[in-house]
Amino acid sequence: MTSSAAASVSIRDLSLSFGAMKVLQEMNLDVAHGEFLVLLGPSGCGKSTLLNCIAGLLDVTGGQIFISGKNVTWEEPKNRGIGMVFQSYALYPQMTVKKNLSFGLRVAGLPRAEIEKRVARASEMLQIEPLLDRKPANLSGGQRQRVAIGRALVRDVDVFLFDEPLSNLDAKLRSDLRVEIKRLHQRLENTMIYVTHDQIEAMTLADRIAIMRDGIIQQLDTPHEIYNRPVNLFVAGFIGSPSMNFIKGTLRDGAIIVDGKPLPLDRYALESRGEQPAEVVLGVRPEHAMVGDAAQEMPVVFDTAIEIVEPMGSDTIAWARLGEQPFTFRSDTELGLRVGAPIRLGFDPARASVFDAASGERL
Repeated sequence: MTSSAAASVSIRDLSLSFGAMKVLQEMNLDVAHGEFLVLLGPSGCGKSTLLNCIAGLLDVTGGQIFISGKNVTWEEPKNRGIGMVFQSYALYPQMTVKKNLSFGLRVAGLPRAEIEKRVARASEMLQIEPLLDRKPANLSGGQRQRVAIGRALVRDVDVFLFDEPLSNLDAKLRSDLRVEIKRLHQRLENTMIYVTHDQIEAMTLADRIAIMRDGIIQQLDTPHEIYNRPVNLFVAGFIGSPSMNFIKGTLRDGAIIVDGKPLPLDRYALESRGEQPAEVVLGVRPEHAMVGDAAQEMPVVFDTAIEIVEPMGSDTIAWARLGEQPFTFRSDTELGLRVGAPIRLGFDPARASVFDAASGERL
């Protein structure tokens, strides 16, 4: 773990309660300089609350927050060296884009030449130079969000905080701005902490993802590690679209017994060193299931019938069964899958996950 002095943002034993309700529970987190960290989780998990604590918009119940080695736990937001972009654009409707960008700098008393320099730099980065004389009412949603990001950029700080900045935009704009934010981070190399409930945003933007639930970080790791080695059933089910298949079974003699059929686990490396539970859950990602001739080469092979077909354009998602339990898989759209048709599926347990059915923890 990075020391609080070496980290860009460091959180120590942070707690926040509203009366008897605990929202954040003794949280510890270090964000490295220049890192893009995404806080991901369902509504009510505490991700935006954590961001607001870092920003100084909420007073914490306990613990400490350090930014660039300085204890800012009780500092005002303006003294924390952060720039923040909110879900709502929060632009001044009576001001032009240029005045929206420069307002905070003018209030802070910066020289006019420095203000012009920063506004020009942010406008060039975000490609909003042609919009500087317009007012927010004459901008699209995507343009307004670019201005909101620009207002944070002109502050010239080391840490940027994003609170679901793309959630009000349509799918196309979200995709476009996601690329722009990633490009911006690569260019600036500043620390960025980004809140979202959208797993696609998290997977594509993050250096590391912190998946939260009930005010607790469930897993903090790279997108690759979280996708391939989720630490528990919650993380496994939250990441991936469609969701991971969860097959209930009994662990016995190196195999999982599913509806009387043994599925060998000799290629799966069990992480747990203690006594193995009898009841387990096998997790298989739909995209890891092989179809037809390719399935024949897999260690686990089973025959089933297609129940539902969902064409996606580039590929097809289909629903079938493994024993009596539902099983989703992806296939090439050229296979022309049909409802009711028999099909052979297979997968490699080495790419699967096994969880304790009682605790939900990875084995």
